[in-house]
This record gives sequence, C-alpha cells and structure tokens, in this order.
Amino acid sequence: MRAIYVEKNIPKMLLVKALSGRWPEVCWTPFSATHVEDLPEQPLPSPRWVRVKNLACGICASDLSLLYVHVDPAIAPAAYPGNARFYLGHEVVSTVVEVGAGVTRFKPGDRVLMDTRFIGAHCLSQELEPVCQFCARGDYNLCENASANRGPQGTGGGWGDGYVAHETEIYPAAPDLSLDDATLAEPMAVALRSVLRRPPQPGQKVLVIGMGIIGLLTVQAARAVCPDCHIAVIAKYPHQKEAALRCGANTILDRAQPYQAVAALTGGKYYSAPMNKGAVSGGFEVIYDCIGSATTVEDSLRWARAGGAVVLVGIDLTRVTLDLNPVWYQEVDLIGSKAHGRQMWQGQSRHTYDVVTELLRAGKMHSAGLITHRFRFEEYKQAIAMASSKARSGAIKVVFEY
Repeated sequence: MRAIYVEKNIPKMLLVKALSGRWPEVCWTPFSATHVEDLPEQPLPSPRWVRVKNLACGICASDLSLLYVHVDPAIAPAAYPGNARFYLGHEVVSTVVEVGAGVTRFKPGDRVLMDTRFIGAHCLSQELEPVCQFCARGDYNLCENASANRGPQGTGGGWGDGYVAHETEIYPAAPDLSLDDATLAEPMAVALRSVLRRPPQPGQKVLVIGMGIIGLLTVQAARAVCPDCHIAVIAKYPHQKEAALRCGANTILDRAQPYQAVAALTGGKYYSAPMNKGAVSGGFEVIYDCIGSATTVEDSLRWARAGGAVVLVGIDLTRVTLDLNPVWYQEVDLIGSKAHGRQMWQGQSRHTYDVVTELLRAGKMHSAGLITHRFRFEEYKQAIAMASSKARSGAIKVVFEY
C-alpha cells in the first residue's frame, strides 16, 4: 500500500516550517516529518473494517498546509493526542475490495467516498458505547471521544493506491455520478455545509472571499441554496475570476480598494480613520471566508452588516492576532464550519453527501472545468508543485488519477 503521511514530530515540523518558504523541496528530505512509503498489506484489523482501492483524489489546501507545515504546533487541535499521524488525501473516491465479516454497509465493488477517515476517529469507528452527543446526531466530525485511542487505527489515505478504514468512516458514492463529480463531492460537501451554517436569504447580498476550489464551490452552494441572493466574490487571479462567474457569482470586487468597493455594492458607508483601516456600516448580510487568515477574518468582520454573520470556511492553521471588536460592537456572528456531517435540508436531517448528490443530479452544482490538472501518483512531486503555484499554473483543482 503506497501512502504519503506526516508524523507529528515537532522538531522536524519546526525545521520544515522554517525552511519551506525558501526551499519547498525540504518536505521530501530526511529533515521532514513527511514519509512516502510502500506499507505492507496487513489483514483487516477488525470485523467491521474495509479495504478500498483508490480511483482518484484531489490535492487540498489542508493537505499542503500539513506537508509544508503551514501549521503552528501551539494551536488547539495540535494538543489532542489523536492527531499524531496524518495520511494525506481525503478528496477521494474509491472502490471497496475487501470487507470484514461484521461489515453491513458495504460489499466488494461498491464505490465510496471518504467521510470522517481524515478528520479522525469517532465513537462509532472506535465502537464506543454510549456514543457522545455529536455522534448520536451524526456529526462525527465533532466527536468528543476523537482522541480516546480505542481500538485499531486505519492506514493509508487518498494520496496512494488505497486505505483501510472502519465502515463508518466512509460513505456510499452514488453510482450514477461521473468520476469527476464523485472526486469533488467531498469539497462540495464542505462548501454546502458552510453555506447551510448561515444560509443566504432572497435579496440579500453575500460575499465569498477566496476563489480556490472551496470558494468556487461555496459560490455554487450559495446559488443552489438561494437562487435569488446577490453573490460577490474576491478573487486573486484572473482564472479564478472567470471560474467564479461560471459558478454563479454576480460581482467581482476590486481587491485594490476593497472597503470602498464593499460600501458601494452594499449601499453602506465607509468610514476611514487615522492609524486604522476603517470600517463599513451597512455591509454584507453573510460573508463566507474561504481563506481564514488574520487579514481576511478581520476584514470580514468589518464588512459584515450589524447583526450579520461571518462563516469561517477556510482556516489558517496558525495562531493569529485580529480585531474582534465587531463581534461585540456590531453583534456580528462569527461561525465555524468543519468538514461535513448532518444538517437540516428542506425540513429533514440529511447527510451532506446526500444533499450534494441531489444538487449534482439537478445540475445545481457541477465539476465542469474545475479539475484543471491530472497526474499519476508516481508524479506526486510535480502534482503538488502544480497545486502550490496557482499564479503560474492557472490551477484550480489538481487530482491524482489511479
């Protein structure tokens, strides 16, 4: 079993963190905590475990953050002991090749998506009783027992030829979906869950910051959830602006003078001040921040209308310093959104993957034109370099095809 994984080796991570900006290839050297290995094929560790063979897998910004250690070991998630080894690759569609005697959800030949396998263990995958409140309602990504370290650990991930997982860590992929649609189903689910955390309403003006793949799919999701909202975006590169318009955006905001542009579009008032970037009174009802840096979060809070919301879709895995005063002064809600799970959709509790499948079938979400580069796994260094250089390459989504 081929796999690329990162160990939580703090000294090596700190070294790569210090060097990767000037020497990106350091991640492939012995100085790094990253390993590229052919792991021995072991028997399934428990009756309810499965083995899958990968068909395709996208390269995600969170994978790159771990690879290049754009991560601060002092952030809260790093304290949990369950986060000790990360098998990279989670935007993956696979075929089941072996099932344990106790597996009831899958059979060999079924096509599946990774669900919680990358996020970490949960009550069901560890076969714990009673389950925590979040696992009881189907939000396994929020499990309170994720670091209990009970039972076997899965091996392998999306960056490789396959992996082993508990049957509750994967999810059926609808057989009628194209391979491209199935490959992008995971980031589509991330985007949809984010929009459903604070759905736009008809006539409202909303903003999506960052036009990487999650930002583009958030535009699609917002348009699918509320066809009558006005969607503005902030994009860094020309190819991202073009893709945003194809995905349903109405307006591309000027990055050169964003505060003035926000005020002009929303009918708000921009106030400047000495030694202060200023603020907008009467901005967007909802802002989906798909970058999550200190700058974008701080700007988002200042661009949101009083009583509005900023949904944190992307995240900078470092400690940041920012002005949180709008949360108090303007009663702006700052909302987190992590991965996918269950939420209300048209009056029913549904898994995000099921809703994404429904929207794909209806043509309200799509993968057309979003997968721009395809590589064999043996070309992993070229693929990762391509995914890391959007300005030069024009890449949107880079995938491995097996």
